[in-house]
Amino acid sequence: MSNPSREEKIATWLAAEHSMRASLGQPGSMSLAQVSELLPQEFFDGIGRGELPSPPFGHLLDFIPLEWSSGRFIFQGTPDARHYNPLGSVHGGYAATLLDSCMGCAIHTQLQRGQGYTTSDLRISYVRALTSKVGPVRAEGRIVHIGRSTALAEGRIYDVDDRLYAVGSTTCLILAMPGLSGTETAGRSE
Repeated sequence: MSNPSREEKIATWLAAEHSMRASLGQPGSMSLAQVSELLPQEFFDGIGRGELPSPPFGHLLDFIPLEWSSGRFIFQGTPDARHYNPLGSVHGGYAATLLDSCMGCAIHTQLQRGQGYTTSDLRISYVRALTSKVGPVRAEGRIVHIGRSTALAEGRIYDVDDRLYAVGSTTCLILAMPGLSGTETAGRSE
């Protein structure tokens, strides 16, 4: 069995992205209270099936949610000239946004009904420059720890050759939504 070529890997990644784009709904937002009433799997599956609005910010920067499971989340996008800074490479904010999104969503996958979250700390280390020649990249976030009031996650941005472009870590505050039951959060240790 031969290893797929770079072009074959890119084609596979782009096909997965195309398939997901075809199923996403129109961009839009829900309130934090509305989102917190759903279990994370219901929320992300609803977005993936086009039943709930897709994140508007993803449309702005042209990246999409691609895969999710408990404690893990992947976004994919292809940086291009629209994302460039004046120095001729992709602005660091593009990578920071992808990492903030994948790490925060990884945390969201393990929240209970009635909980929300917000980023309180974001740390990014840039490994190499992103350019329009890189092709599609993935931002993958994974939970490191989740407690009652805070959660930690780490993430990385890589291409089809598993070349690393940036890594990050985040601390998120876990929020109890007023008026919603918090009984599902009992028993979680810090």
